Amino acid sequence: MAIVRAEQRWQARVAILACAGLYLVLPSRLSIGPRWIVPFLLVLLLIPLSIRHHRRPDNDPWVRYLGLALSAIVTVSNCTSVGLLVHHLLDARVTQGRQLIYSAVAIWATNVIVFGLWYWELDRGGPGARAGEDPRPPDIQFPQMENPTLAPSDWRPEFLDYLYTAFANGISFAPADAMPMTHRAKALFAAESVVSLLTIAVVGARAVNILH
Repeated sequence: MAIVRAEQRWQARVAILACAGLYLVLPSRLSIGPRWIVPFLLVLLLIPLSIRHHRRPDNDPWVRYLGLALSAIVTVSNCTSVGLLVHHLLDARVTQGRQLIYSAVAIWATNVIVFGLWYWELDRGGPGARAGEDPRPPDIQFPQMENPTLAPSDWRPEFLDYLYTAFANGISFAPADAMPMTHRAKALFAAESVVSLLTIAVVGARAVNILH
């Protein structure tokens, strides 16, 4: 089998920077320490990742490790923000409903982006492994895989496909067109749905009540 052309990574880097920007707009009470710490860590890891990927092959393990570390930092910080947001909403004295709605939107958007990154990094071993001669069985089954007539013969998912999958799962709390096939993919889909449910159903409803 011929080696497949490596996937472009710039979209994932833009997604990481978007997560950093969304974290900066959160109020201080929903962040871990000073708000600049998490964005600083993301940029600090993104720089060597970009340099190493430019100098090394796409399947360099350190590129993958750094990518997973970036996703892990965003996941931990965003889940912490969700927990802090729910904690503050349980306080009956909270009256800043509009700010809470904006915070919930930022947290939900970050959740979609970071799980899009997780799907992209883990499906078939990541973008480097998917570009190899013998890619693994899919963790996520896209419609184009099930019905090849829907796409060109050389079609394969890229970052935007995984991001859309995360968006669809985050807005409906269930897979849309792409289906999780392995245990780790199902665990990721379930985790994203839980965070989205907390953000949209619990946080959103409470914030709207505060506004009234």
